[in-house]
Amino acid sequence: MQLKNFTIRQARSSDITIALQLLKTAAHRLQQQNVVQWKYWLDPPEERLQWLTQGFENSEFYFISNNSSIVAMYRLMDEDPKYWGKQSTTAYYIHSLVVHPDFKGHELGSQIINMIHKKAIVDYKKYLRLDCDATNQRLCNYYLDLGFRKVGMKQMELSNNALFERSV
Repeated sequence: MQLKNFTIRQARSSDITIALQLLKTAAHRLQQQNVVQWKYWLDPPEERLQWLTQGFENSEFYFISNNSSIVAMYRLMDEDPKYWGKQSTTAYYIHSLVVHPDFKGHELGSQIINMIHKKAIVDYKKYLRLDCDATNQRLCNYYLDLGFRKVGMKQMELSNNALFERSV
């Protein structure tokens, strides 16, 4: 996969502290904007740490770098029973898409999603699926603007999430 002016690499298990720092930075920024999404990353409960660790063990996390700095991250899964349940159609599930605040406004998030979309075409996936805290209306609208449609809601332990999908 390629992204203009950035390097993408699969995260190593030793990178989990970098992922945690990115998530905490994003949580702080959201908190400053009075958005409750990801507040749990400020002091992650064991369940969230296990979810993160599992993603690293399954080689599902990717980092995006600009020269030597990591500026973004995402988790890409082939299935997502926790949020989506058992599905009969093939899809990529995108989680933990984080762009460092210093790189906001460069359309990096949409570039990452479009890059994953191209990979999904090659890998014969039918959908891209993702979710977000339903109270984060700005993010919900962002996904709608990127061609996703809201297809449901999922009450999780720490949030009520809107489920979005986009045809590939």
